[in-house]
Amino acid sequence: MGQQLMAPHTGCTRRSFTTAGVGLLASAAVPQLSGQRACANETEAAASHGVVDAHVHVWTPDLDRYPLADRFTKADMQPASFTADELLAAARPLGIARVVLIQMSYYGFDNRYMLDCMAAHPGVFGGVAIVDPEQADVADTMRELAARGVRGFRLYTNREKAEAWQHSEGIKRMWAAGAEQNLAMCLLADPDALPAVEKMCQAFPNTPVVIDHFARIGMRGAVDPQQLALLCDLARFPTVHVKVSAFYALGSKQPPYTDLEPMIKTLRDAYGAQRLMWASDGPFQLAEGQGYEPSLSLIRDRCRFLTAADRDAILHGTAGRLFYG
Repeated sequence: MGQQLMAPHTGCTRRSFTTAGVGLLASAAVPQLSGQRACANETEAAASHGVVDAHVHVWTPDLDRYPLADRFTKADMQPASFTADELLAAARPLGIARVVLIQMSYYGFDNRYMLDCMAAHPGVFGGVAIVDPEQADVADTMRELAARGVRGFRLYTNREKAEAWQHSEGIKRMWAAGAEQNLAMCLLADPDALPAVEKMCQAFPNTPVVIDHFARIGMRGAVDPQQLALLCDLARFPTVHVKVSAFYALGSKQPPYTDLEPMIKTLRDAYGAQRLMWASDGPFQLAEGQGYEPSLSLIRDRCRFLTAADRDAILHGTAGRLFYG
């Protein structure tokens, strides 16, 4: 999530990685991104049938080539490295064929590392970029990034920020461009921002919207039914989707995460599985006591109320349609 379910400006620290967790990543022992094109079996055709992880952050310790944004330092990078190759080493043994990369907050508006990863693994990585909504040519920037495979744009929001969107010409340009170019507004939103998000959906009914991580409902413990009702209210807009993700940070915060099943069922009933998508929120999901496999298993093996078609949509179809179309 960039900063463990919290937007960068909040100052909330992310879940720390233990020696064991860092060891898992280091065990991949793979080289840094070389910029070379991937081998033939990494084509879109080969990757299009497996699981899609709809939300992972990557970064590299190569700070000379990919410098951090001004407000970040090397000490903020925890773990110190989570490159595209390290990600694939963790994901592929679980049958995860494609991954949607979410621009990491460490880099601010500089999307180059994510774009280079996408170019090195064509058809494998999708992309969600971060742009400056205040730049006058933000719609042109979105078009340029779309030409390089980006299909979504991340916006951090709480209630105050979301309410201000209705008066922001830059945000309006972004949402309008999203409708015109079929590019999703991907919202890291707090539950109290949802009423203001609803107003944006009313104003821009053709703009694809993705709500990250259940709108962070359950971050402070048990799922709040009133907050969940707000999220379900957005289901009446057919362009709104929800990421079923970041289980490590919600509810009990412990595998097998079955306490989240009622929330998943409620959302399935409200949205239909065709508008839900699974995601890990790697690498934070890989911390000790959590793990990649338990996150995938909740949807793949548990949640008995899901039909085979539901599982296919949540694990493959929805994200494939939105981020690889």
